[in-house]
Amino acid sequence: MPRTLLRRTAGGMLLLLTVPLALGAGALAFLGTAAATATIPLLSAAGLAALAAVAFLLGWPVFALLRPGRRPFRAAGVLAGVLALATAGLAAVTVFQPLPTATAVPAPPGTRYWDLPTGSRLAYTKAPARGTPRPTPVIFLHGGPGTPGDGIDATGRALAADGFDVYEYDQLGAGRSTRLADVTGYTVARHVADLEAVRQAIGAEQVVLIGQSWGGILAAYYLAAHPDRVARVVFTSPGALWEGAFPDGNTGDIWDRLTPAQEDAIDALAYRPRFIAATLLQAINPRAAHALLGDAEADELLRQILLTAAPAAQYPGAPPLHAPDNAAGFWVNQYTSLDAEQVPDPRPALRSVPVPALVVRAEGDYKKWAVTYDYKRTLPRATLVYVKGAGHAISSDRPELYLSLLRSFLLDRPLPLPAWTSAEPPK
Repeated sequence: MPRTLLRRTAGGMLLLLTVPLALGAGALAFLGTAAATATIPLLSAAGLAALAAVAFLLGWPVFALLRPGRRPFRAAGVLAGVLALATAGLAAVTVFQPLPTATAVPAPPGTRYWDLPTGSRLAYTKAPARGTPRPTPVIFLHGGPGTPGDGIDATGRALAADGFDVYEYDQLGAGRSTRLADVTGYTVARHVADLEAVRQAIGAEQVVLIGQSWGGILAAYYLAAHPDRVARVVFTSPGALWEGAFPDGNTGDIWDRLTPAQEDAIDALAYRPRFIAATLLQAINPRAAHALLGDAEADELLRQILLTAAPAAQYPGAPPLHAPDNAAGFWVNQYTSLDAEQVPDPRPALRSVPVPALVVRAEGDYKKWAVTYDYKRTLPRATLVYVKGAGHAISSDRPELYLSLLRSFLLDRPLPLPAWTSAEPPK
């Protein structure tokens, strides 16, 4: 009797271990196979096969202990089959259940496309110059990476009225522009190459660049690569000029400003089995992650996260931001951001660039002061201005003042704000 009890106790304990060990083996096989292929059905088959094999191999001694002399291999086979079927069913309604996608919104009137020699097809809008045309067009560079607007806004139209041809385009991987099959192709260098191809496509010897947030970073890298092609440049709430200057990674982030309610809402969006699985695959094989979580799902997920976080980009009491209908770009956001952490330092090249630059910093920007001031101390002809009563989204929080700054700078008139020359932020 004691020997029977001991055997059954051992069998019961081994049975309790069999299920988690089999599930763990299946998960490891699913992820491990991604090192060799991005085909999701093959990953799934490998995971289920590993799960079933471990369940069978452990189930055999389990049932030999629990039911001696009663063909334990049959019971182990039943256990493996049931566990594999149950796991497949659960995965079908979790990991393999597609996330919501957005209904396609018609492109705004006047949307056109550039088919560039880089292989990118970029959507853009243009506000043609009115009155006496000026020789240098203005190109707005949106932020993100991967968060385009809905085309030329009131600020752009006002600059067109001053005689500038004004362009705004959806960068690669965002909005109505090309999505890449290989998401690792989203790099800073590719965005710079696209911008140079855009300049050539519009036939301009030089351009004026106005970059918002990430768009400011893109403008800086383009300026470093093609300094003779930029007449003037505006950096509006720019991100880090070079991530390597902040080895702790602490450059200031919108996520630092979220309320507990906003954090909970974003957690509810992000902590889903499908997204978690894609995140795990991303570290092993980006193509597999992209194959699991396609552009339409991922872009809508990013859009919902951004809508939740948007108030943190504004100054308290500012009018709510307008949410663009244009699609965000999740994968371009992920891989351009990763690439920006590895690119060479552009500042040595920029220190000898004599292009006039305006750096616009807001009182309530979540970016660290050192991030903004790095532009001022790097570019020899940079002017830094400090905007009170605005957050990261200066053009939304203080639109009239922002337009006045742009017009004054582009038309070579006195700025409506004094230049800030101290390395220390305003008190």
